[in-house]
Amino acid sequence: MTSNTAARVLWAIMLALMIAAPFLGVYPIFAMKALCFAIFACAFNLLLGYTGLLSFGHAAFLGSAAYATGWLVKSAGWTPELGVLAGTLVAAVLGLLVGLIAIRRQGIYFAMITLAMAQMIYFICLQAPFTGGEDGLQGVPRGKLFGVFSLADDLLLYYIVLAVFVAVFLAIIRIVHSPYGQVLKAIRENEPRAISLGYDVDRYKLLAFVLSTAIAGLAGSIKTLVLGFATLSDVHWSLSGEVVLMTLLGGLGTFAGPVVGAAIIVGLQNFLADRVGSWVTVIIGVIFVVCVLAFRKGVVGELLAWQARRKNDTPQ
Repeated sequence: MTSNTAARVLWAIMLALMIAAPFLGVYPIFAMKALCFAIFACAFNLLLGYTGLLSFGHAAFLGSAAYATGWLVKSAGWTPELGVLAGTLVAAVLGLLVGLIAIRRQGIYFAMITLAMAQMIYFICLQAPFTGGEDGLQGVPRGKLFGVFSLADDLLLYYIVLAVFVAVFLAIIRIVHSPYGQVLKAIRENEPRAISLGYDVDRYKLLAFVLSTAIAGLAGSIKTLVLGFATLSDVHWSLSGEVVLMTLLGGLGTFAGPVVGAAIIVGLQNFLADRVGSWVTVIIGVIFVVCVLAFRKGVVGELLAWQARRKNDTPQ
C-alpha cells in the first residue's frame, strides 16, 4: 500500500468516526464546539503554517463574526444561514481593514499590530450598546435552516457543522496545493527571493490574511448558533493564545495538526473544568510545555517525521 493510499484510508476512517461520533457516546454540543475550534485553528494554520504570518489577534475575527451573527439572528430576525454568511463577511471585511494596516510589517511588528487592533475590537464589544456589554448576547435562537429545517435538533445541527468543517478542510487543502498556495510557501520560506521573482508579496499575504479571517469568522458564527450566545471571551486576547496553542500542539504546517490540537485542548478543557476549576489553564500550560519539549513538531508533525524516517530507512 502506497503512502497516498494509506493516507486516504486514514482520512476515510477519521471521517467515518466523526459521522458515527453521536452514536458512540460523544455529546453533540461538545463535538460541535470542537469542530468550530478546529475550523478556527485551520484558519490560523493557513496564515502561520503556510504563509509565515503570526497573528496575536485572531480571536477578534472569530468574536466579531459571533457578535454579528448573534445580533442579526436574535434582534433582526435573520435566518441562520444568512446570519452565518453575514458574520463571515464582517470578519472578512474587518480582516481586510486590519490587513491593509499590518501586512507591510513583518515578524513581531505584524503580531503586535494585530494584537493592538484586536484590543480595539474588544473595547468596542465591551462598550457598544448592541453587544450586551459584559453579559454578551444571550439566548441566540438557532432558527430554521432555509426556513424549513429546525436547528433545535442537536443531531441535525451536528451533521451540518460537520459538513461545513469538511468543506473548509478540503478548501484549505485545495488552496495550499494550488499555484497560489505554492507562492505562499515561497513567501514563508524566503520572502526576498519571492520578491526577486516578481511576485507582489504584499498582495498575496493580504489575500491569505483575509481568507484566514473569513474562515475564523465562519467558525465564530457557527459557534454562536451552536451555543446560543456570544460573549467577551470570544474576542479576548486569551483566545488568540489558545488558537496558537492548538496549532503548535497539533503540528504547525500540517493539515490534520490544527484539528488534532483543537480536539485535545477542547477535550482537556471540558474534562478538567469540573474537576480542577481554574487550574485547568495551568495544567494545559504544563501539557503544552511537555509536548513542545517532547514533540517539537507537534503531535501530527512528529508522526509524519517518524513516517518519513521509517520510509527512508526501508530498503528499496
